[in-house]
Amino acid sequence: MIHELTSIQIQPGKQKEFEAAVAQGVESVIRHSKGYIRYNLNHSLAKPEHYLLHIEWETLENHMVDFRESPAFPKWRGFISEFFAEAPSTEHFETVTTSA
Repeated sequence: MIHELTSIQIQPGKQKEFEAAVAQGVESVIRHSKGYIRYNLNHSLAKPEHYLLHIEWETLENHMVDFRESPAFPKWRGFISEFFAEAPSTEHFETVTTSA
């Protein structure tokens, strides 16, 4: 499993609208993508406009090729990009250990 972690800084005062747009975009676009497992959206307690979007994929190729190179990617960005205060930053991780 691959963890896509995206740090997103949004415009001030747009939290509720952004959260709704993420939920709508995931439901209507991402959840239908090959290899998608689940997501969660985390909100910073210290920085009100900062979010961490965590999406789990079966493989890195599912995210980088099957999703990012498909027509689904611009549809997804259409839901959320208007809220960006700056370009998001994405990294990929894989789990190496976990607790029971």
